[in-house]
Amino acid sequence: MLARTRSAAVSGIDAEPVEIEVNVTGKGAVAGGETSVAIVGLPDAAVRESRDRVRSALDSSGLLHPRGFTVVNLAPADLRKEGAAFDLGIALGMLAAAGTIERESLAACAVFGELALDGTVRPIRGVLPCVARIGNDPGIERVLVPRANAGEAALAVSRKIVYPVDSIVHAVEILKGGGTPCDVNLTDYFAVPSAGPDFAEVKGQTRGKRMLEIVAAGGHHSLLIGPPGCGKSMLAMRLPGILPPLTMAEALETSRIHSVAGLLSADEPLVRRRPFRNPHHTVSDVGLIGGGRDPRPGEISLAHNGVLFMDEFPEFKRNVLEVLRQPLENGNITVSRASGSHLFPARFMLCAAMNPCPCGRGDVELGCRCSAVEKQRYRKRISGPILDRIDLVVEMRQLTPDELVRAPESESSEVVRQRVCAAREIQQERFRGSPCFCNARMSPRDMNRCCGIDWQGEKLLRQAITRFQLSPRAYDRILKVARTIADLAASETIREEHLLEAVSYRVSGM
Repeated sequence: MLARTRSAAVSGIDAEPVEIEVNVTGKGAVAGGETSVAIVGLPDAAVRESRDRVRSALDSSGLLHPRGFTVVNLAPADLRKEGAAFDLGIALGMLAAAGTIERESLAACAVFGELALDGTVRPIRGVLPCVARIGNDPGIERVLVPRANAGEAALAVSRKIVYPVDSIVHAVEILKGGGTPCDVNLTDYFAVPSAGPDFAEVKGQTRGKRMLEIVAAGGHHSLLIGPPGCGKSMLAMRLPGILPPLTMAEALETSRIHSVAGLLSADEPLVRRRPFRNPHHTVSDVGLIGGGRDPRPGEISLAHNGVLFMDEFPEFKRNVLEVLRQPLENGNITVSRASGSHLFPARFMLCAAMNPCPCGRGDVELGCRCSAVEKQRYRKRISGPILDRIDLVVEMRQLTPDELVRAPESESSEVVRQRVCAAREIQQERFRGSPCFCNARMSPRDMNRCCGIDWQGEKLLRQAITRFQLSPRAYDRILKVARTIADLAASETIREEHLLEAVSYRVSGM
């Protein structure tokens, strides 16, 4: 007898539909009887091993499985299948082929889940894109997923058809008319998350705080330079707290990436706070941009719609830093393998931090003994093309004893975030109907329309280009930063003081 059900295979951050076909050549079914199972359809090792997991799960649950030769086909045959997400679908297909459950009922289902040897269902990764791909098909009446994945699965469909499953016995009961669909209110998950680290906790460093306010308002890339302990990491970790909250579309887009990476939980099926990723400087280029034999998202994609913080920036391997060129410019990364190409979104804000010299002190008064050549060699670890893609640079200094002990109370993250949100609202209105959403992503056409300057501003920029030998890309980024500074000041035009501040951040410290 032939039984069918539906599932999906993760491909990059998307999913492709998969039909599970189970055909049994043999008569009858017995508990614990011998059976031979072949799985075809380009399965990987984890999928091939599912026959042993399914067999043990059925035996442990006291369910009948077919005797004789069973062929499991995962169609389309030319699409590579990986992971244990097909276990539950294969097991239910075998039960339908054995007559334990109705084949028509199973054919109208989409099934996902890994089976334990005792028949319980374990969570899997990639449920959100998989269910979004096939769950809205009118022919699908039920979507069966592990209970831990039920929240994210319910977010992917508009109907109440997602059934959380605890075990294979529970799945059989659902197919016979039992069970209750998962009732998820998206607004409940999208409630405002608790507050994170506050800007008010950072003593002094007024210029660094001002720079990060501009960064947040315009979506720019930044670099903090300063001795150890001056507050670089503290400031960077507070950057997400002054960013505008995620929109619903951004939250779902970010959650899709985190679902594929297996980072969503039953308690948090939706990413509600802007991501903050902080990879160690020993990370590989594949770990940073994504890839592997079956490509998965890397750190830059996990930071999509959020912040990528790279501490000890010059300590990263040169080839790792250089792979940032394309995503810093385009907001995505294409990973090509023999099996095909995958486009991963990577629209993040880079916040890098580094010491001023190898010893870290940077100043003779602080005990620095590094020569000028050593300092220059250290900073040259960051190539010119990478620096050219960084919009703002600020050099932070060590706090004096008076500043450390008697530092005045500074603004909270909430106060700064209100100004940032006001600037972002100006940009949303400016770019309405355009794919651009912030100043850092302006196209040349947008710049011609929005970044006009008077003759005094042109004179100032000519002097800056000549004196600091700025590239055309650096010129464009100065204008974008100046536009953001003007937005923070609620100014319709870019004035000379806005340009001066933008130039000062461009040449500071480097």
